[in-house]
Amino acid sequence: MKLSMNQATCLEKSSLEKDLELCEKYGYDMIEPRTMDGIPNYLKNHTIDELAAWFKSHKVKPLAFNTLCFFNNRTPEDYQKVLQELRQMCEWGKKIGCKTIITVPTVDLKKVTRQEIHKSAVKCLKEMGEIAAEYGMRISVEFIGHPAASINTFGEAWSVIEDVDMDNVGITLDCFHFHGMGSKLEDLAKADGKKIFIVHLNDTEDFPIGSLLDEDRVWPGDGCIDLDAIFQTLKKIGWQEDVVSLELFRPEYYKMDPEDVYRIGKEKSEAVIKRNF
Repeated sequence: MKLSMNQATCLEKSSLEKDLELCEKYGYDMIEPRTMDGIPNYLKNHTIDELAAWFKSHKVKPLAFNTLCFFNNRTPEDYQKVLQELRQMCEWGKKIGCKTIITVPTVDLKKVTRQEIHKSAVKCLKEMGEIAAEYGMRISVEFIGHPAASINTFGEAWSVIEDVDMDNVGITLDCFHFHGMGSKLEDLAKADGKKIFIVHLNDTEDFPIGSLLDEDRVWPGDGCIDLDAIFQTLKKIGWQEDVVSLELFRPEYYKMDPEDVYRIGKEKSEAVIKRNF
């Protein structure tokens, strides 16, 4: 099982250049570059061709772009901006060898029915999937385990993916978000493991379902999520991606030396991985 680092884990004290260096130093296999800040900041002093050359000459590889935000139930104008961002990521992906784009559903919709959300998500993802396919790319939908998110459980996300029915459109299963709104292992057990494109590894403090925030994330194994049950279910349904990605948004971890975050993150992640694979 390979281990990836999501750039969000060292958000305040690092950079894409530093993260790449630390991934290599501490034996991470892959990285999730952030498209909101990581890559744009890198491109202030470098070119995308330089980043492509780095990946070609090093063991560490790009796992997925994180993140194309708020794709469903948008105004026509805002949705066109989403598609522009998608094409930009696809161009970057073609250059650096990154095959997957993570996208998240819109939050804070006002009085929109579940049926309208589902219909919009399916329509948008079909179009996004067709664009991505032109570049040999995949779209991976990350449901958000919070009441404000328009798609906030695995079951809802899987229903959308089933109706989209495209080989290059699947799901990002973030363990924190799976727990956050009480997603059910029974729903995961009914899914096709080949459509689980990305798995984010993390844990959380034991706050009530529906009240958790990203800042409540903790090292894998230090919280209340039944990570073993999630991974054992993934194995049963034929999940085949062979990589998990550490993603934390813990304010205390942002204050730490990034070297310590990478070292501890590797130790905590490998303990969970070794129990299950």
